[in-house]
This record gives sequence, C-alpha cells and structure tokens, in this order.
Amino acid sequence: MIRSARRNTCAPALNQQLPSSRFHGVLMRCPPKADCQRQRNNEKNEIMQTITEDAVLEKTKELCQTIVEQPHFQSLRRQVDTFLANEESKRQYQLVVEKGEALQQKQQTGIPLSNDEVAEFEKHRETLVNDPIARGFLDAQQEMHKVQESVGQYVAKTLELGRIPTSDDFPSDSCGHGCGCHH
Repeated sequence: MIRSARRNTCAPALNQQLPSSRFHGVLMRCPPKADCQRQRNNEKNEIMQTITEDAVLEKTKELCQTIVEQPHFQSLRRQVDTFLANEESKRQYQLVVEKGEALQQKQQTGIPLSNDEVAEFEKHRETLVNDPIARGFLDAQQEMHKVQESVGQYVAKTLELGRIPTSDDFPSDSCGHGCGCHH
C-alpha cells in the first residue's frame, strides 16, 4: 500500500515501498524536476513581489505622511474643513456646479444658450468666488490638485525612465504630463 503523508508533490516521499505494478502511477503523480524548480521560482517571485509591494506601499505611506505634516497642507485642509462646515457656502457651490452642468449639457446637445441663462450662471458664480470661505475652498482644491499632479508626474516619469527624474527630465514650457495646458 502506498502512503502519501506529504502534500508537496515536488518532495518525494522517503522510505516509500512501491510495488512494481504501481510504479507508473507514482511517476504520473510526481512532476518532473523542472516543474519543481519552476514552482520554487514562482514562489520566490511571489515573495519578492510581495516584499517589493510592501516596500513601495511603506514608502508611499511615508510620502503621504510627509505631505500631511506640511504646514501649507494643513492650512489648505483647514480651508476645506471650514467650507465643509458652512452650509451656505456649500449650497452656493452646489448651485453653481448644477447650473454649470446644465448649461454644458445644453451646449453639448446643440441647444443654444440664452443670454439670460448665461447671465444667471455668471451671477451665481460671481457670488461664489466672492465668498471668502468658498474662495478659500476653491484655492485649496486647486493647490491640492497641483500637489497630486506633481507627485503623479514624478512617479510616471520614474516608471518611464527607470530612475529618479531630475528637473531636466521635465519640459520647462509645460506643467507636466497630463496637465492639459498645452504649453
């Protein structure tokens, strides 16, 4: 009788008594040596990939912590929090967003915009940008977006070049990849 106490098919069972008539079946269950080596290599690759992913994740967390600790970021965060706590500013912002989306949708479907619709939108937009709380929020949002874009550009350029980019790697007449300013 064949006893198989091990699950790893790459490791042969020791002191196993095999009747000659069963030898063929045992060979069919044991993968070739190359398959065992490939399995070990795959396991090593998975471990290395996990280690690398863990290291990248750890460094990403460190970067996030560095960003959060910056006094300028903390100031931006306070502006966002102030806006989120102010119902009137949020209502005005939502109104401008909705009116802007409605006008854009009309324009995209080929419906001409009336002067009154545009004037009403501009009036609400002007009220919004003149509200210091909303203005602070809009400015903070823009600044945070710049930080996000900058980090993304450096990561993308690093992956592209296979090294840490220098300022020379970024065109001086451009805000960077994905900016959309088309300088």
